[in-house]
Amino acid sequence: MQELLDIMRRLRAPGGCPWDREQTHESLRPYLLEEAAEAADAISTGHPGELRDELGDVLLQVAFHSVIAQEGGRFSYEDVERGIVDKLIRRHPHVFADSAALNSAQVVDNWQAIKASERAGRPRRASERVPTSLGALAREAQTQKLAGVTGDREDLQRALSAAPNSEEGVAQVLAAVVAWARAVGADPEVALRAQTARTLEALDEPEATGD
Repeated sequence: MQELLDIMRRLRAPGGCPWDREQTHESLRPYLLEEAAEAADAISTGHPGELRDELGDVLLQVAFHSVIAQEGGRFSYEDVERGIVDKLIRRHPHVFADSAALNSAQVVDNWQAIKASERAGRPRRASERVPTSLGALAREAQTQKLAGVTGDREDLQRALSAAPNSEEGVAQVLAAVVAWARAVGADPEVALRAQTARTLEALDEPEATGD
């Protein structure tokens, strides 16, 4: 990691790369989102080499933002690393302390309880707790979870029957689809991306030709 940080500092230094020197946290936002999405897609391919490469691109974004922040005296990569290490230890008391967790569900409950206690005194509006940069389906899923919204296949069928043929009707059905996905334990964003990938793969296949 130190070598990667040294390279980024050289690229940002006088005499380095003009493009890298011009970048800011804001200008890099699209690349951070793109690299994270490509890493998620690489998981679906089942090719370890592809995932390795995409994770490297994500790591580059971490280094890039850390170097920019350090230049401005805000934080360093070491602060980023220390923060996540401390968080992992703090939120896994069943491993690093004397708490107990018998199953994954209890781990999640403990994680959420610790997370809530960490944010005590730092109230945030609901709109600030769901990132705007998430995909629409992922953002709806988080919003429903925050609001305690539930749904099932029957709710989806009712939405399909009642929704008007308009943008609002489409939104209502999509929200019902997200609720149904959550009910069956599926991530709607991941599920749709996988379906899209299968469709594109089929389109890429050469058409069979007769003799």
